[in-house]
Amino acid sequence: MSRGSSLKALNRALSDIGGSPRPGQETMVSAICDALAAPENLLVQAGTGTGKSLGYLIPLMDFAMNRDERVLVSTATKNLQHQILTKDAPVAADAIEATSGRRPRVALLKGWNNYLCNYRLGGGYPLEGTLFDMGPEQSEDEEGTHTTEMGAQILRLRSWAGDTETGDRDELDPGVDDRAWSQVSVSSLECLGKQCPMIDNCFPQMARELAQDADVVVTNHSLLGINALGEGDLFGPIGALAVDEAHELADRVREQASVSLSVKMLSRISRRLRSLASMDTSALESVGAQLDSVIRTLPTGLLDDRAPLSGILSSFDSACRDLETQSSEQQLEATAKVMVKSLLDQLAQVGVAWGRDPEKSVTWIEQDDDRGLSELVIAPLHVAPALAEHAFGEKPTILTSATLRLGDSFEPLAYKTGVMMAPLPWKGIDVGSPFDAAKQGILYIAASLPAPRPEGPSVDSLEHMSRLVRASGGGALVLFSSWKGARAGAEQLRADGMKDVMLQGEDSLSTLIKRFRRERDSVLVGTMSLWQGVDVVGDACRLVVIDKIPFPHPHNPMVKALTRDADRQRQSGFWQVSVNHAALMMAQGAGRLLRSHEDRGVVAVLDSRLATRNYGAYIRASMPKLWPTHDIDVACSALERLQADLPEK
Repeated sequence: MSRGSSLKALNRALSDIGGSPRPGQETMVSAICDALAAPENLLVQAGTGTGKSLGYLIPLMDFAMNRDERVLVSTATKNLQHQILTKDAPVAADAIEATSGRRPRVALLKGWNNYLCNYRLGGGYPLEGTLFDMGPEQSEDEEGTHTTEMGAQILRLRSWAGDTETGDRDELDPGVDDRAWSQVSVSSLECLGKQCPMIDNCFPQMARELAQDADVVVTNHSLLGINALGEGDLFGPIGALAVDEAHELADRVREQASVSLSVKMLSRISRRLRSLASMDTSALESVGAQLDSVIRTLPTGLLDDRAPLSGILSSFDSACRDLETQSSEQQLEATAKVMVKSLLDQLAQVGVAWGRDPEKSVTWIEQDDDRGLSELVIAPLHVAPALAEHAFGEKPTILTSATLRLGDSFEPLAYKTGVMMAPLPWKGIDVGSPFDAAKQGILYIAASLPAPRPEGPSVDSLEHMSRLVRASGGGALVLFSSWKGARAGAEQLRADGMKDVMLQGEDSLSTLIKRFRRERDSVLVGTMSLWQGVDVVGDACRLVVIDKIPFPHPHNPMVKALTRDADRQRQSGFWQVSVNHAALMMAQGAGRLLRSHEDRGVVAVLDSRLATRNYGAYIRASMPKLWPTHDIDVACSALERLQADLPEK
């Protein structure tokens, strides 16, 4: 492996797809080659249009072929996984084969329940009720036969099961809802393993066997987190790791590590244990009743004093030990035995989480009156140490994203992800963007507006938004930090006569984005789900409006706990947690505008604090370097010119 061989393969790949060399991409390949050889950990900020997937895949494949070591690629989203598997990895593999004579084998590895279980589909697992008796809704097929909607989905799953080669849920089109999928899939804890009568036709097992034989394994942050948190070696020996969408790594891993406890959960597990093994679950149900009565009296949010629940959790521990004893004394058939163990393991995870050092955990109460749900939630305060030791370890790791440098520093993300704590040295580089942001776009900051209010957007702010969208003639992505703001924004635009205004929640997100991409003068209004991952090239997105800096809610339990922890370490919790989060999201939101060399437009921020507060400069330094103005007339004139230059529909 060398810079020369990887750059040669890059040039071959670009030639194959009709592309041309990009300085940022070449810099990225060279830096990764050096990091793999050193070895060291490397953070690479690569702006949109850099071609970062090929930028890390080619040197990683070159490394794998020359060292005979497997490499791992982790992504945050299924969309990127799919893009890598179907588009980028084949191009990279072709180029490596053409230049080295050896073709890297690539495999996808997801969590167990992403795959169809043929044994469960065939009725091998005891279920509550039947597959065709899951809900009251009725639909009529062409022959006039009434079936439940669930039944229709299961019939489609049965048909698909006979055709699929992978059993991967994402290959089912159209898909099915989570409720239907749960009837044909199992978790890794529920899997019978070698005892399964259909082990030779087990889709998740096939995926793992392919991954063990592959040179490049593509997975996701959640599975990487499970591996890092010590729940088994899921990947086998790995020589190097690449983490794409690395700005999401820590949050995805912490989410994976969170556990919850509620009366509904305990009732469900109790019911299943009685059904599967005729176990006496009265003690567990008693704990559930006590838990529910107590947590409903506790305030929602961070639980500062765990004492009110300590006695109940002690009783919970005793009930779990009693159930373990009952389980060991029963003679159960294989499927029931595995499912009982899975249910008891779910309970054990809560006990383990509660028993950890409270200083290293975050415990809070969630109350959802609409769902009638009150629950206790426990999550690790920091996941960085586990990632540093178990995910990164001694192997060189490449972390990349369009947004890794906050302000002018990589240190906040290096700290949050654990790179700073890993055994190998680390460094960060910004390879830039192929776009000329200052010539392609304008950053308008409404410096004259009053600072935003907690109760929602002001009349002046909504009028600013409407004026900008009218000047643009649509083609606007309007991002709010709250549902209340989004609804008010959509209502204002519709009242002002804007046509084709779409509001998040009125249809599925993917459908709304496709429609926004297709209909050039439409307007898409939404909240945090739209701040990242929306990729609309061309005139359909020529204006991005951001209502205010998206600081996390100060009463969010995780934010509150992380802020306190930073303050205890004599750092500024507000800056380390809230400002860094806001800077990251502002960079992501503003990044929706320029997705190609031809894109032009305006990012409008209706929050004067971006211009007037001391943290404003830090946040602006994290955003694309658009041409700045505080004059709304300048922004509107530019948008009107863009609209006038649009081709006829």
